[in-house]
Amino acid sequence: MRAPTPVSASLDDLEPGDQALVAEVSPPHELSAWTAWLTSLGFEPGEPVRLLSRARPGGDPLCVRVGGSTYALRRAEAACIRVWREVARR
Repeated sequence: MRAPTPVSASLDDLEPGDQALVAEVSPPHELSAWTAWLTSLGFEPGEPVRLLSRARPGGDPLCVRVGGSTYALRRAEAACIRVWREVARR
């Protein structure tokens, strides 16, 4: 069996139960204030994150755990958080 390969995605791309590491926070230019806000919540490079659940219907908001804290994030906010996750190569 081969070793897992790290894959870059946004936090919004994860499925409930998926775990990853924060790579960076990169909101659109017009929402640049979100960088400081999301970082202050603990979404810093190298921090482990886990998508716990998505609201139904529509999947918004998402319930996310970072470090020892749990937050509800809108999909637009979660899409600004780039993550590294491990996936098995086939």
